[in-house]
Amino acid sequence: MKYNFDEIIERRNTGCVKWDEKPDSNIIPLWVADMDFAVAPAIQEAIKRRAQHPVFGYTHVGEDYYVAVISWFQRRHQWRIKREWMLYTIGVVPAMSVAIKALTMPGEKVLILSPDYNCFFSSIKNNGCEVVESVLTPLTPHSPLHTPHFEVDWDDFEAQCADEKTTVFLLCNPHNPTGRVWTREELQRMADICHQHHVRVISDEIHCELVMPGHTYVPMGTVDSDAIILNSPSKSFNIAGLMMANIICQDAETRRRLDRAININEVCDVNPFAPEAVKAAYNESEDWIDALNLYLWDNYLALCDFCEQHLPQWRVMPMEGTYLVWVDVSACCDNVAAYCDQILQQTGVWLNPGTMYGPQSGEGYLRINIACPRSILLKALGRIH
Repeated sequence: MKYNFDEIIERRNTGCVKWDEKPDSNIIPLWVADMDFAVAPAIQEAIKRRAQHPVFGYTHVGEDYYVAVISWFQRRHQWRIKREWMLYTIGVVPAMSVAIKALTMPGEKVLILSPDYNCFFSSIKNNGCEVVESVLTPLTPHSPLHTPHFEVDWDDFEAQCADEKTTVFLLCNPHNPTGRVWTREELQRMADICHQHHVRVISDEIHCELVMPGHTYVPMGTVDSDAIILNSPSKSFNIAGLMMANIICQDAETRRRLDRAININEVCDVNPFAPEAVKAAYNESEDWIDALNLYLWDNYLALCDFCEQHLPQWRVMPMEGTYLVWVDVSACCDNVAAYCDQILQQTGVWLNPGTMYGPQSGEGYLRINIACPRSILLKALGRIH
């Protein structure tokens, strides 16, 4: 089936965070991780069918839900998940807080790879723990025609894990905001270092279906059987507003603690539409996600081409996964937050400053959400030019 990702769908005045947060109709929002594409037809039909029943009460999640998730990951990623490993909750960020609560004591340290998703910082701090950053290093390319590739500073990573107060490593796989898709070798090295120093791994894998040509998502659960995996089709299938995610944990005692934390945090009840959407995504929409990834890749190439021709001081980082492009604008500014504000005020294009994802590690970078019709992306870039 052919899908029209070029279709412009009016989202203003629909209670949309991305488009209605600022009421100015001139603004083009390329900030929050939310796509401007219609969801897969099978998901739309599943929601319509459920809405035909006039009662929207408390929801029982049936076995067909678990079958859909298990089948998807086995078929698409060669990961055999067992039914008893799975817990569900209302989103990956609540799941993250649940996992931190279950695995840490207040005052302990949680390690992240910085720059990192901004909610990592708040979830760690809200659970009374200390954020420890191992800063990713841009590896200088051999050729001046290629941009740097972000790598883990393995010596620093191990030194942080060796700190006796560090008890958890919170991973983003694929990585937001740098766009890295970690290789199996990198994940294995992370897991080996964490095991050596008795550090538990929590892996946020919400972007796992958004992988660009030439790269392969590897579930951390296939590398480290002790890892706690957080996933959801919410980002990849554009159903974040329906609020549902899974926690996958192989160890029974850890799973008991996670289940207790879910109930302590009161994030155990999902709405009646969420399971139906997840089943439709995983059972009927695989061709849609494949088409989406190709469209996102073409958007990325269009962005690279535009910047090369018209914004040569912007260095676009390689996007291996997600739909969030990390751009080095250090040649243009000393303060990226002020720079993004200037762009917003003068052009109406809303971008995220890199300092949202690490006050030091994100300075000099900005993040662009390219999950929109190409005409809107090029219009926004044209304004900035």
